[in-house]
Parts: sequence; structure tokens; C-alpha cells
Amino acid sequence: MMKLPKYEKETIINWNEAENTASIYTFNADLKRRLAEFSRKYPLLCRLERSIPEGSVTYVIDKSRLSVRLIPPYSEERLAAAREYAKQHGFQVLRAEKESV
Repeated sequence: MMKLPKYEKETIINWNEAENTASIYTFNADLKRRLAEFSRKYPLLCRLERSIPEGSVTYVIDKSRLSVRLIPPYSEERLAAAREYAKQHGFQVLRAEKESV
């Protein structure tokens, strides 16, 4: 078994209009866990099709159970409110450091 670099650990969702199922191929640990739980709970809607030693799995899932959620960026107002809440409740505010050129 060879260890793959993160760059090669993909998640691919194959969805076509002709079929009622979608195929999900992934190395992502969280997604693998969620798919495994879902397939145990709902075996008629989701099933493990393949698992390989390198760490990927392929699940087939009913398309009606799959969605893509797009999340817009937070407004400056919402970010400021979140920072204030964190300060008031003792959370550490993390800031990305910008590299100086």
C-alpha cells in the first residue's frame, strides 16, 4: 500500500441526469465517516460500492439524498459581531497573518 500526497486525495461526485443514483469517490475522512453512517442507517438509499487499500471509498447514493450547499462569505458586519461575541465569551480570536512581500 502506497501513501498518496494530499493533492491526489480527491473527492469526485459523478451525477448524470439519466440515473437516479450518484457515485461518490472520496479520500476525505469526515465524508467517509458520514457516508458509512448514512449507509448503515439507510441501506436502501446508500451503499458502499468499493473500498481500496490506499484509503478511498466509493458509495452509490440515491440522488434525492444528495445536495450541494453554497455558502456566501460573511459580511464585515457579521464578522465584527462574531469577533465581539468571541471576546465577550472568552474565545480566542484567530486572524490569518498576511505575508509581507
